[in-house]
Amino acid sequence: MLQKRRRSFMAKNDYIEIMEKNHMEIPWHDYTENDSEVLIQQAGLIEKASVVGRVGLIMLSCGTGAWRVRTSMNRLSKELGVTCTVDVGLMSIEFNCFDGKECVSQSLSIANTGVNTSKLYRMEQFVNSFPSQEAHLTGEEIHKRLDEIEQIHELYSPVKLGLAAALACCGFTFLLGGGPVEMIFAFIAAGVGNLIRMKLIKHHYTLFLNIAVSISAACLTYAVCLYMAELLLHVSAVHEAGYICSMLFIIPGFPFITSGIDLAKLDLRSGLERLTYSIIIVLVATMFAWIMALLLKLQPQDFSSLSIDPVLHLLLRLITSFCGVFGFSIMFNSSIPMAATAAFIGAIANTLRLELVNFTATPAAVAAFIGALTAGLLASVIKKWNGYPRISLTVPSIVIMVPGLYLYRAIYNFGIMSLTEAVSWFAAAIMIIIALPLGLIFARILTDRTFRYCT
Repeated sequence: MLQKRRRSFMAKNDYIEIMEKNHMEIPWHDYTENDSEVLIQQAGLIEKASVVGRVGLIMLSCGTGAWRVRTSMNRLSKELGVTCTVDVGLMSIEFNCFDGKECVSQSLSIANTGVNTSKLYRMEQFVNSFPSQEAHLTGEEIHKRLDEIEQIHELYSPVKLGLAAALACCGFTFLLGGGPVEMIFAFIAAGVGNLIRMKLIKHHYTLFLNIAVSISAACLTYAVCLYMAELLLHVSAVHEAGYICSMLFIIPGFPFITSGIDLAKLDLRSGLERLTYSIIIVLVATMFAWIMALLLKLQPQDFSSLSIDPVLHLLLRLITSFCGVFGFSIMFNSSIPMAATAAFIGAIANTLRLELVNFTATPAAVAAFIGALTAGLLASVIKKWNGYPRISLTVPSIVIMVPGLYLYRAIYNFGIMSLTEAVSWFAAAIMIIIALPLGLIFARILTDRTFRYCT
């Protein structure tokens, strides 16, 4: 019995050792005096720098771009009477704080990147209210408030996030040309895939494993559903094309879009790192999807054409676009009102994009630019009313426009050495991917004076 307990203890210690964080947690409260009554504005440089750095790090962990992180840190620094220079990456911040006498340099890192629009909203409120509220508190009191914000983790359980992905991919399926059968199967498969993905993320499994397992699970679930429907309900095998839609929950929409915005502001380090991160996710996801397609004998064929009245088709596009964006927004940890607002914007912008392609023969990339521009303009107007961060509204509203189908077909055709077809799909995808952040950037330039300049 004693030996058994010893083995159990050793196994537990081994597990703890394996799970040791790559970046140690920072004891923020050690930078302050617990019993000190000194307000932050009269505190030492190290204490001020700890507040500035922590605010930047929390905002970075929410998935926002480098420009917003730097702007927030600069606003706090000015209020605290220090000069701050910042270099922002995908998962790290290097910054210097000067007060005319001393200089503090810090390098801060987060353990993993993700998206949390609710926490971002709360952080923007914190930064905006800092001159009138937090600036009149002690460093210890400020860090306690930041503790509360940092505790805002996932708003939803893995099951709810699985349902959100199911709803999003179901809407995706119709918008890409799928019918009721493909929509039902994609709903089930995407829900299973994202549920597994969220479970793996919760247990801190590595990125590649998360992608590989969740994509494989989604493809397998779709294939099983199709096989059972063929066997029991005599459903035709022509519906197999929908398996691509079942794995579109993995699309790295936030880093894709924010990378373009960072590059537009000449934040090259952050922009290139986010773009690289996005490309890695796409490549791993499409490779495993291709392997599963070969194993399960699934073909990425075109959807069967649907005979729908144009007016009804327009209404269905509005509804499915709303559902798709709402699902993605929930996956980004938006509150229900924020997700509904983004979904409203996405329904209008995405439907406009699709109608332009269908009825005016507008090139897909140009239509994507107009759709993203529309989303950005609507978000700017709505922000004045409800105060939600633009990025929390714009990015979910245009994620549904990211050509995940094109990217997968490009990799699939590369895999089977159909190079001409692969290059064609890849070129079309690249043009749309470039157009989407450009639309948001120009919407921001038109509506935000602070965004028009280099400084």
